[in-house]
Amino acid sequence: MDEAALDRPDAATAPWRDGLSADQAARRLAADGPNALPDRTRRGWPVILGEAAREPMFLLLVGAALLYLPLGEPRESAFLLLMVVLMLGMTLYQEGRTERALQALRDLSAPVATVVRDGRRQRVPAAALVRGDLVALAEGDRVPADAVLVETPGLLADESLLTGESVPVAKRAGPPDAPPAPPGGADLPWVFAGTLVVQGDGLALVAATGAHSELGRIGAALGAIGPPPGRLQHETHVLARRLAVLGLTVSALLVLLLGWRTGNWLQALLAGVALSMSVLPAEFPVILTVFPAIGAWRLARNRVLTRRLAAIEVLGSTSVLCVDKTGTLTENRMALARLWHDGAAHDVVAGVPLAPGPRALLDAAVRASRPHSPDPIEEALRQAASAQPAGAERARGSAMAREYGLTAERPAIVRIWSDGQTAVAVAKGAPETIAALCADAERAPALAAAADMARAGLRVLAVAEARGIAPPWPDDPAALRYRLLGLVALADPLRPDIPDAVAECRRAGVRVLMVTGDHPETACAIARQAGLPAGTAVTGPDIARLDGKRLAERLEGVSVCARIVPGQKLAIVRALQRHGAVVAMTGDGVNDAPALRAADVGVAMGLRGTDVAREAAELTLLDDRLPSLVLALRAGRRIFSNMRKSMRYVAAAHVPITVLALLPPLLGWPVLLYPPQIVFLELVIDPACSLAFENEPEEPDLMLRPPRPAGESVLDAPALLAALLRGLWAAVLIAACYGWALTRLPERQAAATAFAALILCNLGLLLNHRRRGFLAALRTVNGVFLAIAAGALGLLAAAVWFAPLADLFRFAPPPMPWLALAVLTAVVMTGGLQAARTSRRFP
Repeated sequence: MDEAALDRPDAATAPWRDGLSADQAARRLAADGPNALPDRTRRGWPVILGEAAREPMFLLLVGAALLYLPLGEPRESAFLLLMVVLMLGMTLYQEGRTERALQALRDLSAPVATVVRDGRRQRVPAAALVRGDLVALAEGDRVPADAVLVETPGLLADESLLTGESVPVAKRAGPPDAPPAPPGGADLPWVFAGTLVVQGDGLALVAATGAHSELGRIGAALGAIGPPPGRLQHETHVLARRLAVLGLTVSALLVLLLGWRTGNWLQALLAGVALSMSVLPAEFPVILTVFPAIGAWRLARNRVLTRRLAAIEVLGSTSVLCVDKTGTLTENRMALARLWHDGAAHDVVAGVPLAPGPRALLDAAVRASRPHSPDPIEEALRQAASAQPAGAERARGSAMAREYGLTAERPAIVRIWSDGQTAVAVAKGAPETIAALCADAERAPALAAAADMARAGLRVLAVAEARGIAPPWPDDPAALRYRLLGLVALADPLRPDIPDAVAECRRAGVRVLMVTGDHPETACAIARQAGLPAGTAVTGPDIARLDGKRLAERLEGVSVCARIVPGQKLAIVRALQRHGAVVAMTGDGVNDAPALRAADVGVAMGLRGTDVAREAAELTLLDDRLPSLVLALRAGRRIFSNMRKSMRYVAAAHVPITVLALLPPLLGWPVLLYPPQIVFLELVIDPACSLAFENEPEEPDLMLRPPRPAGESVLDAPALLAALLRGLWAAVLIAACYGWALTRLPERQAAATAFAALILCNLGLLLNHRRRGFLAALRTVNGVFLAIAAGALGLLAAAVWFAPLADLFRFAPPPMPWLALAVLTAVVMTGGLQAARTSRRFP
């Protein structure tokens, strides 16, 4: 925005300039409500209960409870209904925990706005805006409410959300009481909620909020539109459906067989229901919901916001990390370090006045900067100028008449100042670009000096001016005749934690590629400090000359891409992906959005990033720090690893339950597992798969492994086969235990012995899937696992020795030697699995 506009004589006559007071805003917020549309993504407990009650597992439980009534067994029916209530309670807890985590993410990702209140600018949640608020809009912002532009040097808005027209429209300033206008109109002062500022900035008075805005009136509730499910969810849902169809088919065949053999169709139906319950993988949806949501919530506590949960599954396979230099590797704390004027370098020392020549160079650099820009370079120039004894000088009455912004072809900004009689154009930008605008004799010394300062790791800009100009101003500022004033060099120190973060990435097999618009020498100097491998840099002009295939080959082994314009980030992402890389790309600007969207994981900057970049990305770094992104990579690997363990455990645990529900009726043995026993087992499996594994600490070598292949499934065919074989090994041992017990003990004691072996083997499977080694699992503390194990053993003791419960389960306490046999069965099973893993027969 034109800083001279803030000093216009009519400022005192514009009461809106100081914005509303805090009290006024609070009263209007209470009267009008928040500036937000209804959030249809939130799920209250009635919705969660309704969804859970429609799950096949709960329907089978209710059906089994009703079947017990005509059999004259009301206790079993009451028990199953009690279990329905208990499992619904567990579902409420798990889903509620997930929903709370998702709500925390929604709160963190809620949009914010820059508003003027009580005469000063402040950042507030967009939901807190009210009518009459004065909002500052900048390039890349999403307009938070319908408003009238009262001040702007030139603003373009993309209103395609409301109009369908993809071409941005120009806006102009108007009076606060400008008549309403529909979206899509050019040269009008109105901007609308949900649209994007693609160029320029301005001040706007809020006229309508929330449901009263244009977006609210047409009912475009964007928050209700969720992204499509990720690959992992799709694959797992397909597997769950196939297992469910298989289980129901086998159950129907079992009912027909038992009914035909015994003539007792109700008992046969109960056995079929038990078999269906044992096969249904009801835990898979729980895993897919709980792990990413809780993992994203944990990441948010570490300043990494996950906007799309599907990105969690991709993080662990990231192989190339493309990062910006400024603000990500460096502190984004620019300070003017050196000036180059008339062939001589002048170091800038705090408190020491500059000579007239360097002082004039600094003043010109400030005049080529936007007054309220958040750019750290322009802020550093303003601070350095204000630290001089008389500050930055400017001709009295001078005002900005024209501005030429940065473009991909011209990385420089040109501003024309005029006092009505004389005018001067001041240009600031990349040394090569500014030098090309000046006389031939001025170029070589300036470029040589720029290279010397860049090799010292300084960020270098050139400054030039064109005097004696008059309107009409040219469309291309290169048409003016410039004189080189000199160079300004700024220092942006490397963050102290960057070398360790880069080293951790390299140990994990993740390649770090710096992508920056800086001079190649500056970029290489920072890369050496960060610990990136030495080598030549690929520059923007190089990329412009290469096609996709040749660029992919050129990027092999490169650690630095310099003089990159934002549009070339997309070419870099696609070239890396062409060679099979899984790419995470950081960005903060409007022009970074295509690259962020194309990357496997787009990462936006939370502090300096635009709304456009944040909405295009899957992750947002709330502190703009690379170590936070490395932490996200570590967390992604841990979440995927624990999801894989949980899925394998569920697959393995269902095998012995299914076999023991199916085998006894087929062999003519007494039925071992009825619906109450299945419910008991589900009370162990459900918390184990979601709570114990989600809480499992990461393995010591997690960040020493190479990234997993991009297409690797959480439960691929080899892993599923290995899990089924583990479960089958347990099933064989438990079936042998049950068969032997039936030959020596009464039916109820034999059933109790086999059931105890089943519970203990289930805990053994849980322990086996926690870590690669049995001893490692025992040494790794997991409080949730210990609680589940203690609870399972306590419930087992109650089911065997507590007479009412034992009678319900059709158990009788077996002799102690037979309980020892159950323990021995679990020990043999666990020992066999450990031996197979040691011999690498199972993954």
